[in-house]
Amino acid sequence: MANTTAEQPVANAGDPMEGMTHSEVHYFNSYNHHGIHEEMLKDEVRTKSYRDSIYNNRHLFKDKVVLDVGCGTSILSMFAVKAGAKHVIGVDMSTIIIKAREIVAANGMSDKITLLQGKMEEVELPFPEVDIIISEWMGYFLLYESMLDTVLWARDRYLRKDGQGLIFPDKATIFMAGIEDGDYKDEKIGFWDNVYGFDYTPLKRTALTEPLVDTVELKAVVTDPCAVLTLDLYTVTPADLAFSLPFNLPIRRTDYVHALIAWFDIEFSACHKPVRFSTGPHTKYTHWKQTVFYLADVLTVEAGESVSGKLTVSPNANNRRDLDISLDYKTETEDQGRIAQGHCEYKMC
Repeated sequence: MANTTAEQPVANAGDPMEGMTHSEVHYFNSYNHHGIHEEMLKDEVRTKSYRDSIYNNRHLFKDKVVLDVGCGTSILSMFAVKAGAKHVIGVDMSTIIIKAREIVAANGMSDKITLLQGKMEEVELPFPEVDIIISEWMGYFLLYESMLDTVLWARDRYLRKDGQGLIFPDKATIFMAGIEDGDYKDEKIGFWDNVYGFDYTPLKRTALTEPLVDTVELKAVVTDPCAVLTLDLYTVTPADLAFSLPFNLPIRRTDYVHALIAWFDIEFSACHKPVRFSTGPHTKYTHWKQTVFYLADVLTVEAGESVSGKLTVSPNANNRRDLDISLDYKTETEDQGRIAQGHCEYKMC
C-alpha cells in the first residue's frame, strides 16, 4: 500500500535544511559528494554545450548580472565571468558550495562571484534583479528530481521585467521511441518468474513500475522518434509540469516492441548561433542516459504501422521531485489479430 502520510519537516535549529522534508534533505545531501559533480563535469556534451553557449555569446554576458541557480562547483558561474559578466550570484543548498568558494578563490574570481548557501526561495541576493539566469536544472527523464520549479521561481522573482532578460538554456523537449529489448527485459523482469525455484512474481509487478535509467543502443530502436512535450522556459509555469499528451511512433521495421524509451533535447536559443544537445540513443553519451519504460505486453509490429498512445506525468503528491507516470498505448494495424493495447503505471522515486 502506498504511504499517504505527509512527510514531517526536519527540526534542527541553525541547520540550513531546517524545515525541509526528509526527501528534500536526501536530495540536497546527494549533491554534497564530489563524485556526482565529477560525473557531471566529465559529461562533455553537457559541460561543453554550456561553455559554448556562454563563450560564443560574450556580447550577451558583457557587464551583465548573472544568477546561477543550483551552482554546484560554480563551473557555469566561472564561464560567465570569463565571458565578461559584471557579477555572478551562485546559489546552492548543498555543502559543495564551501568547496565552490575555494575553487572560485583559486581562480581569482572571488570579487566577481558571490556564492550563497540556502534555498533559492529564501536567500537574499545582493541585486534586486538579474539580467541572465543560467542553470543546469535537468534530471533523468528531464523532470525527475529536477530544479525546474526553482528556476521558474527565480525567473518570476529576479529576472528583469523589460523583456530583455535571458535564460540559459531556454528550451527543452521530451522525445519517445519504441525499442526491441527482449534479452534485457527477460534479465530484469522475467527473472522474477522463477527465483531458485520460487515464484517471485509479486516483485515482477514492482519491477515493471520502476523505469530504468540506462544507455540504449541505437540498433534497438524500432520506431521513429516523436516529440511529446516542449518547454519554453520564458513562459512555462509549474502547473504545466503535470501533463497528459499524445504520441505516435511510426514503425521502422518488422520486429517486437518490449519497451518505450524517453530522452530530452536542450536548446540555448538566445545565442547568435543556437547551441543544442541531445540525450538520445542516436548521439554521444550523457550522464542522463535514456529512461526505459518496460511494457507488460510484447508488441508485434510491422514496418508502416505505428504505436500510438498517451503519456501522463505529474509530480508525486508527497514529494514533487518524484514523478508519477502512466502510459496508454495501442498498436495501429489492419491485422485484427495483432492489435494490442494497454495501460502501465510507473513511479520515479
